[in-house]
Amino acid sequence: MTDTILILNAGSSSVKFQLFGCKNGLPRLATGSVTGIGTAPVLSVSRDGAPESKMKVNLPSNETQKRGVRRILDWLDSQKADWKVVGVAHRFVHGGTDFFEPTLIDSHVFHRLKKLIPLAILHQPHHLAGVGVITRILPMIPQIACFDTAFHSHHEKKFTDYALPQEITDKGVRRYGFHGLSYAFIAQTMQREHPDLAKGCVVVAHLGNGSSLCAIKNGQGIDTTMGMTVLDGLPMGTRTGSIDPGVVFYIIRELGMTPDEVEQMFYHRSGLKGMSGVSNDVKTLLESDDPRAKYALDYFCTYIAKNVASMAVSLGGIDALVFTGGIGENAEPIRNSVMNYLSFMNIPKILVIPTNEERYMAEQALQLLTKKGIVS
Repeated sequence: MTDTILILNAGSSSVKFQLFGCKNGLPRLATGSVTGIGTAPVLSVSRDGAPESKMKVNLPSNETQKRGVRRILDWLDSQKADWKVVGVAHRFVHGGTDFFEPTLIDSHVFHRLKKLIPLAILHQPHHLAGVGVITRILPMIPQIACFDTAFHSHHEKKFTDYALPQEITDKGVRRYGFHGLSYAFIAQTMQREHPDLAKGCVVVAHLGNGSSLCAIKNGQGIDTTMGMTVLDGLPMGTRTGSIDPGVVFYIIRELGMTPDEVEQMFYHRSGLKGMSGVSNDVKTLLESDDPRAKYALDYFCTYIAKNVASMAVSLGGIDALVFTGGIGENAEPIRNSVMNYLSFMNIPKILVIPTNEERYMAEQALQLLTKKGIVS
């Protein structure tokens, strides 16, 4: 019987999973996802090294993240493999000021995580829903929360504070930063594969439907573009990125939109999708002849470059720029455009490193389970 760790990443429109064996090297045994929740849901699953196990199934239009987790568990059970799940690790976007490392989830922790929903309304409820499903189906299996905010938790105060009265800052209104699991994996990879560069000043561009930059010095996070929520920083697939706060007041007072309507627009109808009027998908935009699509991509690349320069200021220099994430890894025209805007800067090394948040989570979960004596 092979002890395994199940990694779950429940997002706003998908549930992704990977299954790892608790052996040296953490071999991946299976992977898959339920994507398109809310539009055209699809279950895609496969066992590593078993091409015949690959399966893709269209799901009912009313699919939810909860049902997605159940489908993943049902598929794993149907494989009749020599697998024993000894732990389930969940990606949590927000840990607030309470959680700085992987944490075993009990009722107390679950309640504290629930209080953070307003800070990550697109993600936190679905993370918690996944925990609930596992609790009901596998009640004796320990569950671990791994936090996107944790990598940024040691930033200097000047990189976490807003210019607000202290009594507001004291209530948790501050910059947290996200995509930390990805940045931690990249920092770890840099230390292993590029040890000399890893000791220096590195800017990592995690570019996907959600995008941000991180300044890393000697493997430690220094600064990042996202703030209190995942709306801040770079323009993204459907999110605004940084915006003048006065715009919010103007839209509500003069254009007659409610706060809920503004929030929905900022999260779901802005960014590349809103600017192009075509799509939030970079591949689609690159193939489009619509001038709005070309403008949206140029805007995206311009603001990536502007923020790379900002991260270099936080670091006091830049020794390497690393592209990662779905767009960063696969969209060469985007990388080239960003670098054209940065041609005035002397960036000694440009790297493309695929991220693997799930593997990093598996490593963290295994360490915690071993420390607690749950696995040996």
